[in-house]
Amino acid sequence: MIGKNFILAGKATFTLKIPADFAKMHGCKEHYTFRVDFVPANGKYGDTWFVKLLSGPDNTSDYQLFGMLDPSTGSMTLTRRTTMTNESWPVKFARRIFARVADDSLDVIFDAGFSIMHAGKCGRCGRKLTTPKSLEIGLGPTCADAA
Repeated sequence: MIGKNFILAGKATFTLKIPADFAKMHGCKEHYTFRVDFVPANGKYGDTWFVKLLSGPDNTSDYQLFGMLDPSTGSMTLTRRTTMTNESWPVKFARRIFARVADDSLDVIFDAGFSIMHAGKCGRCGRKLTTPKSLEIGLGPTCADAA
């Protein structure tokens, strides 16, 4: 199952699938694709995890930065330049996911009918995943050992 090690690995891309009834009732999309990029400390800033949303047709480069993730608490703050608000569905969903990852309770999301799928690539190095265990956790064997 996708968890904290995957989300914080550095190159995690995942899609949240929303139940059709929920999406219709609340006027949101039926899925959102997020990317969490890690930037190591550089002297001026400490380690940073940037949260981005796929906002265009190119699923490799059309990501819009909108938040920064605190890995210790799972909280996410919006960046100054984002056009999204605290009431935007992607923001609400990302915050819920990260909070559940931080307290190891993603089952709450799955029990409500939502699903989270990784992109089939290692969350740390970006290589294609091929083994069942790697596909389950979203990290290749070498990267999983390093986590």
